[in-house]
Amino acid sequence: MSGGLLVAGTTSDAGKSVVTAGICRWLVRQGVKVAPFKAQNMSLNSFVTREGAEIGRAQAMQAQAARVEPTALMNPVLLKPGSDRSSQVVLMGKAVGEMSARGYHGGRQESLLGTVVDCLEQLRGTYDAVICEGAGSPAEINLRRTDIVNMGIARAARFPVLVVGDIDRGGVFASFFGTTALLSAEDQALVAGYLVNKFRGDVSLLEPGLDMLYELTGRRTYGVLPFAHGLGIDEEDGLRVSLRGTVRESAVSAPHGEDVLRVAVCAVPLMSNFTDVDALAAEPGVVVRFVDRAEELADADLVIVPGTRGTVKALAWLRERGLADALVRRAAEGRPVLGICGGFQVLGEHIEDEVESRAGHVDGLGLLPVRIRFEKAKTLARPVGSALGEPVEGYEIHHGVADVRGGEPFLDGCRVGAVWGTHWHGSLESDAFRRRFLAEVARASGRRFVAAPDTSFEVLREEQLDRLGDLIEEHADTDALWRLIEGGAPAGLPFVPPGAPVGAGAGAPAGVPAAGLPLPAPSRNRGSAPDPGPQSPDGLEMPRNAALEPDGPGKPRNAALEPDRLEKPRNAAGNGPDLPHVEKETL
Repeated sequence: MSGGLLVAGTTSDAGKSVVTAGICRWLVRQGVKVAPFKAQNMSLNSFVTREGAEIGRAQAMQAQAARVEPTALMNPVLLKPGSDRSSQVVLMGKAVGEMSARGYHGGRQESLLGTVVDCLEQLRGTYDAVICEGAGSPAEINLRRTDIVNMGIARAARFPVLVVGDIDRGGVFASFFGTTALLSAEDQALVAGYLVNKFRGDVSLLEPGLDMLYELTGRRTYGVLPFAHGLGIDEEDGLRVSLRGTVRESAVSAPHGEDVLRVAVCAVPLMSNFTDVDALAAEPGVVVRFVDRAEELADADLVIVPGTRGTVKALAWLRERGLADALVRRAAEGRPVLGICGGFQVLGEHIEDEVESRAGHVDGLGLLPVRIRFEKAKTLARPVGSALGEPVEGYEIHHGVADVRGGEPFLDGCRVGAVWGTHWHGSLESDAFRRRFLAEVARASGRRFVAAPDTSFEVLREEQLDRLGDLIEEHADTDALWRLIEGGAPAGLPFVPPGAPVGAGAGAPAGVPAAGLPLPAPSRNRGSAPDPGPQSPDGLEMPRNAALEPDGPGKPRNAALEPDRLEKPRNAAGNGPDLPHVEKETL
């Protein structure tokens, strides 16, 4: 078996990440060797793999759902926004430069198709099944020509497509129909059907609509997933805390001691890896909230300045809103402050940045004896150490290099009084260290808070992943999903007019008219929608053109992104596709 599936969505945040993780967990529990894949991800929440590659946290979480080690192959292209119009391009786990949105979608994105297809092919050669996650909507007609993450990768791999819609937002039937009807005939031939997400109420009341949707499109609905309160995974860019005790979705567990601890997280611009606070939110009696006003810090027992893709911009934002002055007052009063990565840099004496903001010398808040110098090369590491007498693991993703000139050692940073700073993300996931750190915070705050002795972040994460698998197993037609993954899209799926506008993508396959294909005869039986037959996937259709001709086995070349005068970095493992350098373009 070398099957697969693309999980697309009617919109961003429709539930693609959750469904992909759930399918991975369901499959691995059936004994299937499965891997996740997202060709291109745009997110400020990233993770460092064992080989030192940077990928989206959602794909790392999905790998954990599949019980496999995450690798750069699972997310070959990661875009990290630096503004509304430009992003850092991370290719095969390594940052290769900044690019404007116009420059990326103007042809350079399309030239990466060979790289992402090669990564998918390698995964298919290793795993029984690959579950791909799309991005946004596959019906973004303005971007279809250069698409490498939705129908572009589905077409290359001949993977069936399952479209997920969030019914809690409303308009799910129009979204399913409209998504299908805006695709070309060849793309529509791979859209196998739909999955309803976040349904509240009696499913029997929904079924007439699903029957009518089938009559309109000839495509079945593979399941209706109920709305699950407090369900969380590592997010891409939603402002939520992911696990138990989520800020906006569930109540905080009763404290183990007499008091609760209140944690305020400064919602800085371009906030990255805010999943760092998940482990705090998982603790009974810890209340976590995101704040953007100085007065909201007044009752906080701990203030966290999190990571950011724009350290200098975040520093200016803190000053503009009066938060910087509030942090300085807290430090003088001996009230706890924790800076993580970019937040750590903000707390230092000064920043020298000719890389990220190109602002040159900028004074920091001066709360820690640290000087930061930004380097072009990004630090990517998985450090292991100890702090407060307990073992700690974490990961590092930063351009800033810290010159620590005093204070007590704290991981790779330092501590002065009740102010701590470190570049380590994920350190609070180490249970014993987290409990000791919270004890320090409680002592400094005068709170009678006691951390629960048995809270295991790893166990809680596994419980959440099992919940995702349960949702698929209990509320989706898993037999039909299995046939879809193994056999591909059903044959004879009808065309839903009008189809893609001229210029929005490739036309219909040879011999198939671009419009006007008949719909099936109306059926009142939703369950009678065509299932995939026993045919096997045809394998990958590797596109060949001048920009994508391989230099050798497993090394597709991206000529459009490789200026001859620039040295090309290799991927994190030192093998695989050559990584182009992408120059920063003028907006």
